[in-house]
Amino acid sequence: MEDNRTKTRVIIVTIILTIGVLGARLGQLQLIDATAYSGETRSMAVREKRVTPARGAIYDRTGRLMVDNEFTYTVTITPRYFDESKITLLADLLEVSDTLVVRKLNEAKAWSSFRPSRSFPEVPFHIFSKLQENFYALPGVSYEEEQKRRYLTDAHATHILGYTREISAGQLEQMEEAGYRQGDLVGKSGLERSYEDFMRGTYGSELSMVNVHGMEVGSYLEGEANIPPTSGYDLHLTIDSKLQALAESLFVNKRGAAVAIDPNNGEILAMVSVPDLNPDIFARSMSSADWYALTSHKSKPMFNRATMSMMPPGSTWKPFMALMALQEGIVTPDQKIYCGGGHPIGKGKRFRCLGVHGYTDVRTAILKSCNTYFFEVMRRMDVNTFKKYANAFGFGTRITSDVGEQLPGLIPDSSYYNRTYPRGWTVGYSMNLGVGQGDMGVTAMQLAQYIGAVSTSGRLTTPHLVRALHQDEVDSTHVPQIDPSKRVDIDPAYFAVVRESMQQLMSVGGGMHFQIPGVPSAGKTGTAQAPGDREDHSLFVMFAPFDKPQIAIGVLVENGGFGGRQAGPIASLMAEQYLTGEIADTPGRRWLMQRILTELKSESL
Repeated sequence: MEDNRTKTRVIIVTIILTIGVLGARLGQLQLIDATAYSGETRSMAVREKRVTPARGAIYDRTGRLMVDNEFTYTVTITPRYFDESKITLLADLLEVSDTLVVRKLNEAKAWSSFRPSRSFPEVPFHIFSKLQENFYALPGVSYEEEQKRRYLTDAHATHILGYTREISAGQLEQMEEAGYRQGDLVGKSGLERSYEDFMRGTYGSELSMVNVHGMEVGSYLEGEANIPPTSGYDLHLTIDSKLQALAESLFVNKRGAAVAIDPNNGEILAMVSVPDLNPDIFARSMSSADWYALTSHKSKPMFNRATMSMMPPGSTWKPFMALMALQEGIVTPDQKIYCGGGHPIGKGKRFRCLGVHGYTDVRTAILKSCNTYFFEVMRRMDVNTFKKYANAFGFGTRITSDVGEQLPGLIPDSSYYNRTYPRGWTVGYSMNLGVGQGDMGVTAMQLAQYIGAVSTSGRLTTPHLVRALHQDEVDSTHVPQIDPSKRVDIDPAYFAVVRESMQQLMSVGGGMHFQIPGVPSAGKTGTAQAPGDREDHSLFVMFAPFDKPQIAIGVLVENGGFGGRQAGPIASLMAEQYLTGEIADTPGRRWLMQRILTELKSESL
């Protein structure tokens, strides 16, 4: 009898313990591990589809829409539900190989067995239509509506806008915490990269019920749990797309760059780097072979020559030299230096001038582009002082701006020469700097910034590309922080001397043949020696109108000959387009345009 009672107690205790353990486990699953298990449970019964937000559009300074989005279809695979016996069927419908489907399936498994993986982006509509009719036979296969960039103006502006591409594995590892997933698009260069955080927007989600085969059978909670996406910010640029398109067309058969800015505030009106690319190619899928061919081409179309190609400035440097020499008291406006056709540099050698100019003051030296005058100025100048003034005009430095890809260029000082020429260097090394040659390099953007400062008698503005960002849905505006303008510490009277000389060059000097009809302007030609036995580089800087400058331009044409030949006409036509909205229909302008478009070109590589 006692044994039976004991057995009964043991059974009761065992049952109580079992119920307790099961209850505790249930509590753990419901209360403690709920978060960990809810995602998997949801994936098995409720499917979450990401809803791509509209990436921010891009407008030019006049409000003209340059870039927006168009819908595309991306086919997804959820490995947990996918029937691998359907690989051939899926490959046939997508018109791809079985091998590619297998590779995409393996990539999807590595990402997540329960989440849809973006396996086939940008599926053409006619293929998607066939696929849609067969979704019933393809469990685990679905689609997402996505977007790709659409370019709407004649301007390429490739190096300004940049492009988006699928996020790389390395980027995903770094950016996953920010909500990026496999297959997401991300800005890779240009403004698309600089403003990625603003333009991307916020993804939404749609929940739907799925059956055991992964097929959608209805919306979850009638859509009440869905989260709508939030569009990205639109960019409102400083660029004039018509000016940009004209400038790009003027570089046909040429290599080089041009940058035009508003000298009053630093807004970049046009930025051209040629060769370039039609940005549409980045909106499509590209094979590895095509990508390699693009990035390894000898003309370097991906390279931004406007902000990264360093070139000696040639005689466009002489206005700078004059300002520095006047401010330092090395010469006065009326002081003359004799030019007998060159300048001695010792040991019977001499630097040659472009002519024999006799006794020359600073105005004539700029107008006639007298090398001898500026060799002598630099002979009297300390190279470290030279660097200080060059830096004050923005040379040899990077600007803090939304122009992401840029190089500072090269402006030497004594430390540079000591380091580069440890066996010693002579005054001849630095004298060459007086005519914009030797160990120095500047970019087209720096030339535009510098000549803008000359045009405004010393206001150095910061070149930039974006005026504002705006998000309509929440009525939010963001204005990028741009470095404020600075004053170049040079007497305005000396700027007046230099400006006067540059105006004469356009009215009676070497620039008179491409002066803008009815718009007084100022400019300076430049010819830079090219390495090897190659054609010289053609350079030109100008601003207009002379009294109230609205545009300052720096142009360089690789292996394009002397400055007035190619760079000068390009700058003149750009300025006219911006200031008047057209190119005058006169015999002179028609001839100039025809010559630029059909006759003048860079020496072949």
